[in-house]
Amino acid sequence: MQKLILLAFLAFIGISCTTSQKLANKKPYAKLIDTSQVFAHNFTGMAIYDVDQKKTLFERNADRYFTPASNTKLFTYYSSVKTLGDSIPALRYVISGDSLIFWGTGDPTFFHHDLKNSKVFEFLKSYKRSKLFFFSDGNFTNTSMGAGWAWDDYNDYYSAEISPLPMYGNVVRINIDKEEFSPQPTIFQNSFYKKDEGTSIVRIQTDNLFLLPKSMLQKSSYTQDIPFKTSTGLTQQLLIDTLRKNVGLLHIPVPREAKTLYSTTSEDVYRLMMQESDNMLAEHLLLLCGTVIKDSLNSSFVIKTITEKYLQDLPDAPKWVDGSGLSRYNLFTPRSIVKLLEKLRADVPQEKLYSILPIGGQSGTLKNGYKTTDRPFIFAKTGSFSGVYNLSGYLLTKKGKTLAVSFMNNNFNQSTTKVRKEVEKILTWIYENQ
Repeated sequence: MQKLILLAFLAFIGISCTTSQKLANKKPYAKLIDTSQVFAHNFTGMAIYDVDQKKTLFERNADRYFTPASNTKLFTYYSSVKTLGDSIPALRYVISGDSLIFWGTGDPTFFHHDLKNSKVFEFLKSYKRSKLFFFSDGNFTNTSMGAGWAWDDYNDYYSAEISPLPMYGNVVRINIDKEEFSPQPTIFQNSFYKKDEGTSIVRIQTDNLFLLPKSMLQKSSYTQDIPFKTSTGLTQQLLIDTLRKNVGLLHIPVPREAKTLYSTTSEDVYRLMMQESDNMLAEHLLLLCGTVIKDSLNSSFVIKTITEKYLQDLPDAPKWVDGSGLSRYNLFTPRSIVKLLEKLRADVPQEKLYSILPIGGQSGTLKNGYKTTDRPFIFAKTGSFSGVYNLSGYLLTKKGKTLAVSFMNNNFNQSTTKVRKEVEKILTWIYENQ
């Protein structure tokens, strides 16, 4: 019996030594992942690429597919860089007799609550040569919500619908300050119904009717954005209400001779999309690409065109279905995202690229992290929802290296905060030591 115990003990020591030896022989990146208790039960992938040396430094499950969440916006940004110019095309229009006929381009800035742009309003409001105004949705063949979106997110600000001529960000912004109740746009003023119970404002799923708990009217400085249900008819009503002009409806395609009105600078839209992870802006930037390519407002068409024209050299073919990453149907590999980061750095000046992305410790979704170092070192897009936390972007090490990094974590059943902090810890170690 004693011999058996001794043999078992020696075997245990042998296994422990072998395990320790294996860990000792691993690259530091691998040890950081494999010794992490946070990553013990989730699926982790990582790709690190030295962009100056053009050399892959480390890969872990880099050829496996992950749900990217908002890392998808990197692909939308790249599509926009390759397709759009310095300014956003706001309208397509023609003059026919005494009529002005116009089409939406997907431009998301028309009365957007956080992008102060009045070019479209000023153009339509001041246009005197035409007596009759007509809006056509004949170039829009998209659905109002993306494939694979969660249906029960319809009331949340991040699930604003997709439309050819978005206005007010396709959300109702509700401001409450002790009995002072003011929704924007004001056309929804009479669409709110007070009720006795509840702790938040909820829209009826199938209609633009909103239930407002009476208790909320006692709040001060309260703001909530709720997506409204889009339709061509509602767009017409919003135009009439805003312009104080009659606007008719048509359903005809954009003719070749149509002119283009431009609105704001593209860079301003990119920055807000990336730093605040704005899904509505991302979805409509894809539509804008369709406008430029073929006057076709269809996300699937744009994704197919961009993939075939610019992304054939990705290591792994992406499954890419929307502009924002709301869909769980999206699937990308870490090494394909790193390849995209390499492409972006070749097409966008470095200073501009880093200013558009969230900056660790300074801006966007990374503002509250990465504060332990003497200077910002991470410029990257995050992506998260239940069971998913990813970060992909550029890491500038203390020794002066520029690394393209994609660090993806899926299928975990713990708080996203724990995973996020562990990712931060490992990336900070890389900054200090590589």
